Amino acid sequence: MRLSNEKVKALSRARGLSQKDLLEQSGVSKTAFHHLLSKSSVLPRSIQALADTLGVKASSFLEEESEEDRIRKTARLTNALIAENPKLDRDDVRHTLLLLEEEPIDRLRRALIRGTKINLR
Repeated sequence: MRLSNEKVKALSRARGLSQKDLLEQSGVSKTAFHHLLSKSSVLPRSIQALADTLGVKASSFLEEESEEDRIRKTARLTNALIAENPKLDRDDVRHTLLLLEEEPIDRLRRALIRGTKINLR
């Protein structure tokens, strides 16, 4: 789930609040808010504070990131990194970005399972 800036704006306007007022009343910093907008998953405490200030459910301004959007985002990031570092392997960059989207515990669990399957002689 990600935070929809458009939905937050609409809900704020409907309650006569500017973004600055909303953030102040919620106790959410501008930096935290912009961080929430840029992530594909959000911090529940900050989202709940915004929802409480607006008097709505947190789900009312969240949206699912589509698989197509996620693929485009990964391709964009891959292209940007390759442009900055032409010697990088495109498949390695893409694979690393996909791994970074996973929860750390899931990556660790998979690595441990893979590690136990290796037969070292």
